[in-house]
Amino acid sequence: MKRLIIGIAGGTGSGKTTVARKLHKAFGNKAVILSHDYYYKVYEGMTYEERCKLNYDHPNSLDTDLLVEHLKQLKAGKSIKHPTYDFSRHMRNDKWEVLEPADIIIVEGILLFTHQELCKICDIKLFVDTDADVRFIRRLRRDVNKRGRSLDSVIEQYLTTVKPMHEQFVEPSKRQADIIIPEGGHNTIAISTIIDAINRQLFADSKGEKIWQE
Repeated sequence: MKRLIIGIAGGTGSGKTTVARKLHKAFGNKAVILSHDYYYKVYEGMTYEERCKLNYDHPNSLDTDLLVEHLKQLKAGKSIKHPTYDFSRHMRNDKWEVLEPADIIIVEGILLFTHQELCKICDIKLFVDTDADVRFIRRLRRDVNKRGRSLDSVIEQYLTTVKPMHEQFVEPSKRQADIIIPEGGHNTIAISTIIDAINRQLFADSKGEKIWQE
């Protein structure tokens, strides 16, 4: 049985993580999740105020080459040690975490499909397409409640980098997707269809039964 890499992209607050979690729940211990967010670059020597001014919504803000290497190792059946990130400080944590390989490797992130090698390594590419107003409200709530940001800082970041970078990079990358999911994890028909597609690809050369049944 082969291993599959499922890429999930979409704008900030679109519901990528919800889709990833629903797929993970469907396949249980046969699946693992890896976030592109873990791979934000290290900016040593900068103050917190200086780090706050950086553009974290540009593809160059992420060490995607390292993510690609880690995905190749997971697909080859090898464990990896990936970075973790603290959004409240805009810094990579000292602690890295071990991730064991699985039959289904789910990777999610806003800018996944802007990187050609990452697109090539994904066996199934999903794009979560959600209304911009809904995405902004979700981001605002998340960043204030979970990441310790102020209301003004979230709005300023959205207007100066998030929205322009979405229009320049994220929205055009939708063309790379195999499936576009309107309304993300709330689209139960799309999720069921994707689960069936994963099953078909995963067991295309196997006589075993599905690991998920409707």
